[in-house]
Amino acid sequence: MLKKLIGTMAVAALIAAPARQAAAQISKGYTDVGVVVGLGNIGDAGASFGGRFERIFKELPDLGNGLLGIGVSADYYSYGNRFVGYGYDYTVIPIGATANYHFKLENKKVDLFLGAGLGYQVISCEYNGVGGSIDFCDNSAIYFIGRAGGRYFLNPNLALYGDVGAGAATLNVGLTFKLR
Repeated sequence: MLKKLIGTMAVAALIAAPARQAAAQISKGYTDVGVVVGLGNIGDAGASFGGRFERIFKELPDLGNGLLGIGVSADYYSYGNRFVGYGYDYTVIPIGATANYHFKLENKKVDLFLGAGLGYQVISCEYNGVGGSIDFCDNSAIYFIGRAGGRYFLNPNLALYGDVGAGAATLNVGLTFKLR
């Protein structure tokens, strides 16, 4: 399923790429929404699926002419295991917000950023086996998010997206779509 999703995203990006060349890097007021697939740091799950939203709201002339944005992320993954007579299931929904510093670059098709923030991870898990069915965890908690990421604009309204770091998954890749 992961291969199909990545393949579909790649085909959509290739189809949209010739439409228009990316004319400008992000600027104050830029807003986008995107979808991502995450790998790593997600228990026994093969992949996580999630979304990203970001709004650039401040120019920072005293900090290398960079930009400041607020990003919101939400992801989902689950995994479990079944054995003879018992099994367990985990469901994890990390939700976070980050402040992102976007570097000013000469290449207008590339946007690089560093972000830091906090998230809340909602975890539910269940055990079925000897002694019946029990909820054996209460690990929902606040956690630190640190990430480095970027966008490569295929056209002014569509970009390939990626980030690495601590938070939900170690590596997230996907597409973002400009709203404003």
